[in-house]
Amino acid sequence: MFQELNYTSAEEALSVIQSGDRVFIQGSAQTPLYLLRELAKQSYRLRNVELVFITVQGDITVDRPEYEDIFHINCMFVSNSVRKAVNEGRADFIPVFLSDIPDLFKKGYMPIDVALVQVSPPDKHGYCSLGVSVDIARSAVNTAKHIIAQINPKVPRTHGDSLIHTDRFTSVVWAEEELPEVDYGINVGSEEMRIGELIAGMIDDGSTLQMGVGTIPDAVLKSLTNHKNLGIHTEMFSDGIIDLVECDVINNSKKRIHPNKSVTGFALGSRKLYDYVDDNPAFVFLDIDYVNDPHVIRRNPKVVAINSAIEVDITGQVCADSIGTTQYSGIGGQMDFMRGAALSEGGKPIIALTSRTAKGINRIVPFLKQGAGVVTTRGHIHYVVTEYGIAHLYGKNLRQRAKALIDIAHPDDREMLERACVERFKHFLVYDSYIH
Repeated sequence: MFQELNYTSAEEALSVIQSGDRVFIQGSAQTPLYLLRELAKQSYRLRNVELVFITVQGDITVDRPEYEDIFHINCMFVSNSVRKAVNEGRADFIPVFLSDIPDLFKKGYMPIDVALVQVSPPDKHGYCSLGVSVDIARSAVNTAKHIIAQINPKVPRTHGDSLIHTDRFTSVVWAEEELPEVDYGINVGSEEMRIGELIAGMIDDGSTLQMGVGTIPDAVLKSLTNHKNLGIHTEMFSDGIIDLVECDVINNSKKRIHPNKSVTGFALGSRKLYDYVDDNPAFVFLDIDYVNDPHVIRRNPKVVAINSAIEVDITGQVCADSIGTTQYSGIGGQMDFMRGAALSEGGKPIIALTSRTAKGINRIVPFLKQGAGVVTTRGHIHYVVTEYGIAHLYGKNLRQRAKALIDIAHPDDREMLERACVERFKHFLVYDSYIH
């Protein structure tokens, strides 16, 4: 029979962390902000503690300049919480496919000394839930020498790989606080809605969807109300899927693996979303090395992967993680799903972006900015969508690609792009006989 937990203070619990340790921090809406604030208070006794994580939410405290010599942030995705620290040189970024991160822990490349997680209260059998961030946290807690758990009744209890028994915890701390919330739909404008409508027209009934982060995936979901029998197999989702589940547009009935279940690694959105997935067996939160494995993804038919970009050059190279040398995000799972969708029977890997930024900067460019990272290569690209149309690049040569991308660029940028094409390719003649 499960024994009552012996709660301790954060100060006592965190005393297990020593100088030189590598500490994993659970991310997304499960970021253990209380434990991080308390960890900062112990900076007087610590030096060179490495903190590893993907996306964290909220003010994590330990990234502040005064802790630079105490905590070494080594993140695998650059979220808003640590972007300034990374670009000021006070933190580091590891470029890695999301699906590969668990192997860093399991194969000993990055052994974890201590894992800080935020979990639900235990059930009658002593099992807590990792909530809405299972992703890489599953492998981290499986391999960590010590686990410190912030138990919070606000954490939803999710199904899948999220359960962890209290026997695994080195110590437990009770701290009730609201989870971080994000509203991706608030900034959806007319350009994003037009892109959403175009992509919705590319999605067949019975397709399995993966949506990246941002306003465009939300706009796509808003445009799918007349579709039937859609499925979800994605690294993350937000509030946009709720209405589609409620009206039976999303029912996962045509999936070959995990039929009748929406599969994800994590979720990030509003309190409504967290309450919706709480103890909801229609949603399974699984280890990201499974969710994002292209060989797993391809097993479902008609996988449509929808991901965003910062800029795309006229040959089809996709920069999605940096603005020149300024690190903005990370590789994440874009390539995992772009490749998985390409290999899926009837699949469609899609890059979607507005033709210009909110400041009027063109996003279809002759060359990527100096220092920009290529997340999706020109060999992996199939479709690019802007508010001006759809460019199908698969199997096209460089001039054909340039023509297709210029056709969906902002009209005021097309003359400049055409001049760049002539300079690069010597002429801009594209033979109609081999365009289909």
